[in-house]
Amino acid sequence: MQGIAALQPYVIAAFLIWAAVLKLFTRRMHAQAGQTALARLVGAARAIPTLRLIGLVELVVAAVLLLPPVLPGEGTAAAALSTAFLAYLAYSYVAAPTSSCGCLGTHSKPVNWRAFARAGLLLAMSVTAVWSQPFQPTTPLVLLGVAEAVALLGLSPELDRHWLTPLRQLLVRLRKPLAMPSAEDVPLEVSLRLLYRSPAYCSASARLSSDVQDVWEEEGFRFASYAAGDRTAVFAIPLAGDDPASVRVALVEEPAAA
Repeated sequence: MQGIAALQPYVIAAFLIWAAVLKLFTRRMHAQAGQTALARLVGAARAIPTLRLIGLVELVVAAVLLLPPVLPGEGTAAAALSTAFLAYLAYSYVAAPTSSCGCLGTHSKPVNWRAFARAGLLLAMSVTAVWSQPFQPTTPLVLLGVAEAVALLGLSPELDRHWLTPLRQLLVRLRKPLAMPSAEDVPLEVSLRLLYRSPAYCSASARLSSDVQDVWEEEGFRFASYAAGDRTAVFAIPLAGDDPASVRVALVEEPAAA
C-alpha cells in the first residue's frame, strides 16, 4: 500500500502539468473559453483569466507533489483540487448541459460520465497520496502508473480525435460493415421472407406451380427458381438490404426436349 501511495503524486502531477500547459499556452483553448461552462459560471469576460488562474493552481499543486519533502498535506491539496473539479463538473452538468467543461482542450462535447469518472479517479488517487512516502520504483509500480495514466487519458473526451476516432475508422475498414455480405451470413429464410413480400413475387405468384426448386448465390444475389407452367420463374434476391422492391423476376423458357 505504501508503494502505491508513493506512486500517486507522480501520476497526478504529470496530469496536472499537462492540463496546466494547455490552459496557459493554447490559443485555441483561449478562443473557445467563452463557449465553455466556465463562461457561464464566471462570465464570458472572465473566462480566459479564470482559465489561466486554474492552470497556475494546477502547476502549484503539481510542484508541491513533485518537490521534496514528502508531506501528507500534498495529497490533501490534490484531493481538494479534485473535489473542486467534481463540483465544477456537477455545476456544468446542471447549469450548462450543452457546454464542454474546458478542462483539457478544445472540443464541443458536453460533460458526460467520462469527465466525472476522470475527476473521481483523480480524487481517489489524491486521497491515496495522503499516505505517500518517498517513492522506490519497482516494475509492478511502474506498470501501475502507466495503467493509471492510460485510464486518465482514456477518460478524457478531449483526446478522442487522437485515438478513439482513428480506432473507430480502423474497425470500419477491418469489419467493412457496408460490404456485400456473403451467402453464409444471410439465412435462406431471410431471403425467402423478403421474396414473399416483393412486388415481383406477387406479380408472378399466379403462374407458380411448385415450391422453390433450386437456390444458388452469385454476385451479391440469391437466386431462387420455381416452376411456372411450361416456364421457370427465377427470382433475384439481393443479399444486402431489405427493400422488397429490389427483388427481380424473370420467366425462362424450358429447353425443348431432344
